[in-house]
Amino acid sequence: MISCLLNRQILTIFCKANVQKYPFWILFFYLDLLKRISLTTTLFNNEITASIHHIGAELISLKNNSEREFIWEGNPEFWGKHSPVLFPIVGTLKNNQYQHKNKTYSLSRHGFAREMEFQLIEKSDNTATFSLVSNIETLKIYPFDFEFRIIYTLEKNQLKIGYGVYNKGKDSMFFSVGAHPAFALPLPFEDYSIEVEKDEILTYHLLESDLISNTTQAVATENKKFRLNYPLFEKDALIFKSLQSESLTIFEKDKALLKIEFNDFPNLGIWTKNNAPFICIEPWFGYSDSVESNGRLSEKEGIQSLNANGIFNCAFTINVL
Repeated sequence: MISCLLNRQILTIFCKANVQKYPFWILFFYLDLLKRISLTTTLFNNEITASIHHIGAELISLKNNSEREFIWEGNPEFWGKHSPVLFPIVGTLKNNQYQHKNKTYSLSRHGFAREMEFQLIEKSDNTATFSLVSNIETLKIYPFDFEFRIIYTLEKNQLKIGYGVYNKGKDSMFFSVGAHPAFALPLPFEDYSIEVEKDEILTYHLLESDLISNTTQAVATENKKFRLNYPLFEKDALIFKSLQSESLTIFEKDKALLKIEFNDFPNLGIWTKNNAPFICIEPWFGYSDSVESNGRLSEKEGIQSLNANGIFNCAFTINVL
């Protein structure tokens, strides 16, 4: 309803405008605003509200009933995304290329789905399903027929984000899929800490020129918790190939803020940029190529294989505490 009212207001302004009253750049601004509003779907219940942009089916807002925003605003000064989906690869390919059936293809970091418009195929107050289907353009860089669905569901204080991959081709399909939500941290970065579910050694792999290296380090924890600090990310993301924990909790000072559950996912990334007021918690199936990668997609470390007519499903949840 709010989107409809805003649409009508913007259209009224635009229709009444003329070049004497409004410069062209203002008219273009309103047209762009109209497009962005019309391509946004909002879900709500009594406790939380979520907004999803149809480009990339990207979560751009998650608020509680006190209107606190938990998703990063996307300020391009630091990082111009909010919560992009990673498909059909996660991370970076060696030389941004891969081979399949003796042909070489190019794919940019994290794949193409985050830049494409999804179709809203089902909607209610508390759930929405978005669909992306392979087409002539995707087949040029990723030679598989697929449908990729993202399902958002609100239940009380929880947002569940589900992924469905459908192999519509006649051969096995190779892919990775992952999430990249950035959570807004309005207080000083060091006022936040992360608590993992289980008492374990948090060993992560370092990146080398955006590729997974064999060098590992461990995050120092105390009572399953570690405080955030920017030097921890001076060499980019923390890549956890395996964890015993299936959830973690973000604390603001001593108060639990968000709990992210990712029991379906075998891999996890944690990332921020220097001085940026957000932290990304990223459940993954797969990760960047290793420095020793041979480039063959079917042999890529962490890759998923889906038989013809097969269906792959996974989900993670964000709990507002």
